[in-house]
Amino acid sequence: MDYSTNIAATAGMNASESHRTFSELLQRHAGIVFKVANTYARGNDDRADLAQEIAAQLWRAWPKYDSTRNVTTWMYRIALNVAISHVRSNSVRLRHDAIPLDDDLHDIADGNAADPETEQHLRLLQQFIARQEPLDRALLLLYLEERNQSEIADILGISESNVSTKIGRLKQRIRNEL
Repeated sequence: MDYSTNIAATAGMNASESHRTFSELLQRHAGIVFKVANTYARGNDDRADLAQEIAAQLWRAWPKYDSTRNVTTWMYRIALNVAISHVRSNSVRLRHDAIPLDDDLHDIADGNAADPETEQHLRLLQQFIARQEPLDRALLLLYLEERNQSEIADILGISESNVSTKIGRLKQRIRNEL
């Protein structure tokens, strides 16, 4: 089922059909929810709570979804807004703590772990990302997801030139720090 084109029909669906369509969409794109939760929360319980809050906010926003927009862009925008709000509400507690990302986010597609040198680089990158402000963290997450500048701008609600500038500055900071 192509969700980006078939969601337009959800306006005429009954509640059960709409719920089923949303559930399928969430299952299909669950990686977005988990990547954002892993990037913005620490500890298994915090990640699970944040993932649940993201899913709840997606459900609340579902009736207003504009089918002319890319569904993954819509999901990322909501997920990142929820995550940034989560960070802000917990900023005192998180200020001095690193937020570890799950290593399995970076495993090679065939399931083999990376070599020790690559694993060390990934840990350093994770630590760098964890120290960034919420907007920069979101930008790095989307950049590492290989989203184009236009999509990143749309998700974050900033201009493409701002995305380009911020990415350039973040790359330079990575080079300087790592």
